[in-house]
Amino acid sequence: MAEHPDSALVRRGYAAFGAGDMETLGSLMTADVVHHVPGNNILSGHHKGRDAVLMLYRRLGEETNGSMQVELEAVLADGRGHAMSLHLTRADRGDRGIEIRQGLFFTIVGGKITDIDECTEDIDEEDTFWAA
Repeated sequence: MAEHPDSALVRRGYAAFGAGDMETLGSLMTADVVHHVPGNNILSGHHKGRDAVLMLYRRLGEETNGSMQVELEAVLADGRGHAMSLHLTRADRGDRGIEIRQGLFFTIVGGKITDIDECTEDIDEEDTFWAA
């Protein structure tokens, strides 16, 4: 059975993120994409526009000195422009380390990502890890 195009799009995004390929990653998003980061930490908020979203992704690498690894576990699509991913993130930041499951909920229009809502299994652990 062939993979749904929305699932394939999300998988391409994860591959580009893992390779640090911001050009490819940006090409998968609309110019007005928004990535919503939960919690109360240095990354929390609504990152609006492709440049702001790519800056968020670059900052993840900078803040973790390149130690962040994201292992994609599953991608689900509804066939109506929504996809969900589940992944395991590992990273070190200063004297802190984290290993945590996260999920992303994507809205996809015209074959491009327009909105990303981020969820986490432990918001308090995330806030502690990403504290100023």
